[in-house]
Amino acid sequence: MQTDVIVIGSGHAGCEAALATARLGLKTLIITINLDSIAMMPCNPNIGGTSKGHLVREIDALGGEMGKNIDKTFIQIKMLNKSKGAAIQSLRAQADKYKYSLEMKKVIENTNNLKFKQGEVKDLLIKNKKICGVILCNNIVINSETVIICTGTYLDSCCLVGEYITNSGPNGLKKSDLLGESLRKLNIKTRRFKTGTSARIDKRSIDYYKIKKQDEDKDILNFSFENQNLNLSRKQISCYLTYTNEKTHKIIKKNIDKSPIYSGLIKSIGARYCPSIEDKVVRFPDKSQHQVFIEPESEDSNEVYVSGMSTSLPEEIQIKFYRTVLGLENCEFTRAGYAIEYDCIDSTQLKLNLEFKNISGLFSAGQINGTSGYEEAAAQGIIAGINAFCYIKNKDNFIISRNEGYIGVLIDDLVTKGIDEPYRMLTSRAEYRLLLRQDNADLRLTERGYKIGLISKKRYRDFLNKKNTIEREILRVKKFLVKDLNLANEILIKNNSNILSHEIFLSDLIKRPELNYDKIKKLDLDRKNNQRVVDDQININIKYEGYIKKQLEQIDKIKNLEDKKIPIDLDYLKIYGLRIEAAQKLNKIRPENIGQALRINGVSHSDISVLIIYMRKNKN
Repeated sequence: MQTDVIVIGSGHAGCEAALATARLGLKTLIITINLDSIAMMPCNPNIGGTSKGHLVREIDALGGEMGKNIDKTFIQIKMLNKSKGAAIQSLRAQADKYKYSLEMKKVIENTNNLKFKQGEVKDLLIKNKKICGVILCNNIVINSETVIICTGTYLDSCCLVGEYITNSGPNGLKKSDLLGESLRKLNIKTRRFKTGTSARIDKRSIDYYKIKKQDEDKDILNFSFENQNLNLSRKQISCYLTYTNEKTHKIIKKNIDKSPIYSGLIKSIGARYCPSIEDKVVRFPDKSQHQVFIEPESEDSNEVYVSGMSTSLPEEIQIKFYRTVLGLENCEFTRAGYAIEYDCIDSTQLKLNLEFKNISGLFSAGQINGTSGYEEAAAQGIIAGINAFCYIKNKDNFIISRNEGYIGVLIDDLVTKGIDEPYRMLTSRAEYRLLLRQDNADLRLTERGYKIGLISKKRYRDFLNKKNTIEREILRVKKFLVKDLNLANEILIKNNSNILSHEIFLSDLIKRPELNYDKIKKLDLDRKNNQRVVDDQININIKYEGYIKKQLEQIDKIKNLEDKKIPIDLDYLKIYGLRIEAAQKLNKIRPENIGQALRINGVSHSDISVLIIYMRKNKN
């Protein structure tokens, strides 16, 4: 059998990778251990959230599927951090996990050029340091020009509940036994990471009258820019908030030696920013309570996910401390929480296009690269898929820079800085986060999605119309002079803002901290009946104009460094004046340009100066 692209795994990374290559015209085959687990949500059943919502919007702007799929299947949706600045506002949706998986499966089954097969890959076929196919466990050989590994948490995985260990993947599914060993034989370094889940409980056993209801937003928003003009209103299901207490913590502390994390049974590294309840109690002894969210998993199921109480303690202990939480006194478990250990790779072995440095045509995306989260996985998936297409078609690599998107920050951190724990996207990781907002992801990346071939002509025309309207309206508002002082002062007094004694540009009023365009748009006599997204862009771009300008100036300075390419075969140990530590790390990472070299941990500005001088002398 011969195909252009093989995608190993059908999780969130595998789905985006396979859809990208198939939509770009390549014959693509997904090989997955279980076809019923496509786009499965083994952990908390939601998409988006702080910084993660940015990734989903960026995936959509490039032509990916995650945003469209959650728009079809959400059971609650809301914007987080609405009271804070635009840079950290982010959309989050509670998913119907079963419908989400089913809808993604439908899309995959009905995409041209895309085939799928249930099976397990045991080995990679390599010839002259180039991928040429895979071998399945039943010894079937499938040849291909590229392979994208998207195995998630299935490589040699095991699940732990107390001392009870199950040699399986998430939710008791079959693990991948042999592929990890194949990778190590190819001198690909692997490491052991850990993540975990909370218990699921029967919603009928919860006393909802005791806990706080978390309502959805009244204005129905959407992740996909294709749906901005559509009404996605539907009946939503509420989440609920409760808290742990000192009784909860006492039971956990008393039984901490029974947790495989603290008994020594688990030796792998867990996610810092998604700790188990055991970790929370031990690491934050001064806290008397921790938030617990009750999250429905589906419209058609009584199971709910108890977010914030991930644990690997024995099930009988889990039940005891869960029942100390207000509203959960009589809760009944349907599934216990568990920890899962799995193999992943050292991500510094990858190039910025997510291709392995030592094996041409072999790409890797998702949790196998050391990340945590559905959104981080999907973001890598679409980039790996696009770059597999570029590899086959002999096109330039498709790289999102750190100043273009959170996707760029994510991949650059993995490849350049490396990680020693499961990586989670955070707004604080993006140095240009005022520019990389979730509201303008289409303005930043749709052009690139269109040029590569994943955005349709119709969508691109709609995008250009929106972009031109925003630019035109911002310019108009900046030039609009407020002359009706009586009306203006009436509005200003109402909003506790200083009154006017003379005419003023509307943009100057928008810049006042206590005002925004929405509050004063009655003064804009020439205003057209714009879409809400246009008004939002007027407000954000004018209000933060000074800060945006500073970040753009910073980007211009850095761009010169990014444009200075470094020969891939350079031996840094032979460069006189370069510190040994810097030379060793540069040899390991093999940066593609000076900007990337500067971001490597252990490489100083003086090292970069030595490198630039060397390159000039040698005319590289």
